[in-house]
Amino acid sequence: MRQTLRQVLGAASAGVARLRLATESRLRPSPPLSILVYHRVTAKPEAIYPDGIEAAKFDQLMRRVAAHFRVLSLGQAAHCLAEGRLPERALVLTFDDGYADNAELAMPILQRHGLVGTFFVASGFLDGGCMWNDRIIHSLRTTRRECIDLTPLGLGRVAVRTVGERESAIEAVIQRIKYAPLDQRERKLDELARATAVTDRPRNLMMRSDQVTALQSGGMEVGGHTVNHPILTELDESQAAHEISAGRRHLQSLTNAPVDVFAYPNGKPGRDYGQRDARLVREAGFRAAVSTAQGVAHAGDPLFELPRYSPWTDPPDLWLYRVVAARSGSGFGVAPN
Repeated sequence: MRQTLRQVLGAASAGVARLRLATESRLRPSPPLSILVYHRVTAKPEAIYPDGIEAAKFDQLMRRVAAHFRVLSLGQAAHCLAEGRLPERALVLTFDDGYADNAELAMPILQRHGLVGTFFVASGFLDGGCMWNDRIIHSLRTTRRECIDLTPLGLGRVAVRTVGERESAIEAVIQRIKYAPLDQRERKLDELARATAVTDRPRNLMMRSDQVTALQSGGMEVGGHTVNHPILTELDESQAAHEISAGRRHLQSLTNAPVDVFAYPNGKPGRDYGQRDARLVREAGFRAAVSTAQGVAHAGDPLFELPRYSPWTDPPDLWLYRVVAARSGSGFGVAPN
């Protein structure tokens, strides 16, 4: 009976979503643009990984996206916004950082549903690299210790016996390290490795160079995301310019095509990037950039600070309802890291 009730509620939510989409053009002078952001798409649910979605569920969601939205690449959407001719029901699917499962799992699902995605790749982690946050997650997921001394990180002794304790420890360490300069970040990661007695790191999480090429040849859009995923406001201008431009050049050399769109690492306006960085992105040759400010975009919005948001973890029909509701400003998901 409970499952039947869920199905009824889901069908009702989907029906309301379809009705709202049908009347959207009559209620607004210009259509909004939804830009969704994902990170990993995993073969199965993974414990202690907050930014992943299981492939089977992602497939269900993309089936609904294909049925109800006009999906554009970010470059296409930005061009339409600039010219004031955004189509109705416009939506962009973005994927941050450059995880290998984006090419192995997400792209085939998108292709199956006739959809395009925009994949922002931090070029410095290609071919065996590992993002700093994934090193933290790996250390705290796999440590055999039940209590670790994180005094060097300013966190004291931390229990990691349960999944919940490990999740809390991961979040605390990420927040402690996130805004550290790159050289200090590396030292802190080494301190964490010693504290957890986990000295290895994942070598297959991020894309290989040939997978970036495969995205391009498979009809996807490749975008810049710097080289090392730094917080741009923590860098001086020359360092920030190098991170932005060098990442673009590397990706263009792999795809043999222009890389025209960019995502700010972490992406909070005024905290993780500023107007200087938006200028540097423009001067590097990009045509548009996305932040993690929550919202939907409209014609006339600054093309180098387009908002986007993280989808929710609801069942597919309720998820569809909430994506549609967000187009009128009725609440958003959790901003990505």
